[in-house]
Amino acid sequence: MLRPDKEHYYLDLALDVAKRSTCLRRKYGAVIVKDDRIISTGYNGAPRGRENCCDRGVCLREELKVPSGQRYELCRSVHAEANAIIHATYADMIGATLYLAGCDAMSNAPLPVSEPCSMCKRMIINAQIERVVSFDNNKGIVSEIMVKDWTTPDHDDSIIPVSAATPLEPEKTYTLDQLLGN
Repeated sequence: MLRPDKEHYYLDLALDVAKRSTCLRRKYGAVIVKDDRIISTGYNGAPRGRENCCDRGVCLREELKVPSGQRYELCRSVHAEANAIIHATYADMIGATLYLAGCDAMSNAPLPVSEPCSMCKRMIINAQIERVVSFDNNKGIVSEIMVKDWTTPDHDDSIIPVSAATPLEPEKTYTLDQLLGN
């Protein structure tokens, strides 16, 4: 058996961390590494003290048929990257690498590409993490993103065109608990 290189080693750890995910749609794991030392890990799941989607047996975003990448305010989970950042010390994250891996919650098949959402990108920028490494299963390669590239004037993914957003069903009434995932 060949010994995996460091990038694959940490990405495999991120996939193992993803197994703890409580999401019914996608399981993500994140591992923050600096100087070849694991600083923190995180997976996507409900905040402490709140019921997990896997225990509830329902995902509001699935019920509403919300496409991937939209309407995160309806999701009750904290993302893997955010959980890893929350559990790390700030000084340890400066110049670190975040490894991100994900799989489908039903089939456990690896996701084609694992990339942070726009909110997690902002958190990664503020944490001063230097790069994000993930699998690009479409190309069969390990993908490296330099976080500084997200701060250029021509890179603004925080705006979703109105035509791309999925509206709530106007004829359906939603309670505040449904919208907040309580």
